[in-house]
Amino acid sequence: PQVSPQDYQNVPIDIQTGKLLDWLVDRRHCNLKWQSQVLAIREKINAAIQDMPENEEIKQLLAGAYLHYFHCLRIVEILKGTEASTKNLFGRYSSRRMKDWQEIVSLYEKENTYLAELASLLVRSISYEIPSLRKQISRCQQAQQDFARREEECQLGAAELRERFFASCKQYGITGDNVRQELLALVKDLPSLLSEIGAGASALSEAIELYQACVEFVCESSAEVVVPLLRHVGKRGNTTVYEWRTGLQPLRVERPEVEEVPEQPKEDTIDWGDFTLEPTRVGDGAAADGGARGEEIDWGITLEPGPQQDDGIDWGDGESEEVQITVLEAGTEVPEGVACGSDALTLLENTETRSQFIDELMELELFLSQRLVEMEEEADVVAVSQFQLAPATLQGQTSARVGSLLAATRGLLGQLCTRSMQHLFMILASPRYVDRVSELLRQKLKQAELLLAKKEMMSQKQQEALAEQGALEPKLDRLLEKTKDLQKLIEADVSKRYSGRPVNLMGVSL
Repeated sequence: PQVSPQDYQNVPIDIQTGKLLDWLVDRRHCNLKWQSQVLAIREKINAAIQDMPENEEIKQLLAGAYLHYFHCLRIVEILKGTEASTKNLFGRYSSRRMKDWQEIVSLYEKENTYLAELASLLVRSISYEIPSLRKQISRCQQAQQDFARREEECQLGAAELRERFFASCKQYGITGDNVRQELLALVKDLPSLLSEIGAGASALSEAIELYQACVEFVCESSAEVVVPLLRHVGKRGNTTVYEWRTGLQPLRVERPEVEEVPEQPKEDTIDWGDFTLEPTRVGDGAAADGGARGEEIDWGITLEPGPQQDDGIDWGDGESEEVQITVLEAGTEVPEGVACGSDALTLLENTETRSQFIDELMELELFLSQRLVEMEEEADVVAVSQFQLAPATLQGQTSARVGSLLAATRGLLGQLCTRSMQHLFMILASPRYVDRVSELLRQKLKQAELLLAKKEMMSQKQQEALAEQGALEPKLDRLLEKTKDLQKLIEADVSKRYSGRPVNLMGVSL
């Protein structure tokens, strides 16, 4: 059907924004070389804004990012008021300002250069500037999320390291306020702890006699004494190694000196010493050689001439000299009754005797546990008949009594084999172990502090990203507003060229 002029007037013109410039050039609205014309206009605008009247609205227009054709029209309207005194009888202005801006407007209107410039501004805003700002804001938001996540990870990591630090301190039996001093204090208390353990061994005398009776009954021999060290500690306590070895109490105990390890400085410093460097005077070659010969090093060795054989070597096999070798009996330099060196240590301080003590405790524990199992399972006639000839010590025991003896043995063994006691023994054997343990624990705290510092840095970066986002969002809002204004101006201008038909710029998603 044929479209009437009225209906045709209402048919919209849809233009793809990305091809707006090509559309204007193809339809002869703008010249193909509009860019060179815009460059000339921009030079004139830059020259004209150097001399402007005092006006608040003009200041706001000049403060904008870019002056285009419609801004220039508004400046001309304002100048008509400020430059009214320069208007002559013919309606023209003698003011240089007015002439400059009127010339700029006329250059813009020539070949519709202003329309091509507006289309270029619109395409640049939609295709590049707005997406770029949105991408920057998106990056800021993503950075905030990442920094918040990493901040939480640092917080959790620092808390975990501190928990591990305090758990390790608990294993060592210290609070962790001053690791080195607390460990050294525990070592000082170690002799009293070992004395208590030695005193606790006296409660195992009944278990030892039970073990001895069982061995004598089963092996039919009383020559071997079971757990001798444990029996000795149970009777005499945690004595010195000398008393255990000789059976006599020492008249004097000379304990070995404990190596005092100084606390390591917090900062690694190197002592280079004091060296006095004197310049060497170098003369001629002969003088230098003579000086080198003269300044010889005294090594403290004196060569004396002596009788030599024909070949000049004294082999020391002359018949006139007799070689005497004196053999000193071991231990003669130590007075009798004096415990020194390793003999001065207690049985539980000495590594060898302590290991033997623990081995005998474990041996006794295994016997009692096996005997308890046998007593609980003695239901058949054969098992009962085996112990009919056993001594009263074996037959008179009940499973409850053996269970209590087993619990006492395990309790004493548990006191010696705790984690903190093992570390104390290692410190006792090597004082430098204190520094190694202190450094290991201090490293956990240092790592926790580093994570907390990193957490603060992540929080600061998160605030910086938030501040950057806060600065970009107003820019985006202003750019969107200007883009909408450009879109309306272009649509209205193109619509006037087509008798008021509605114009739609497609692809503008703001």
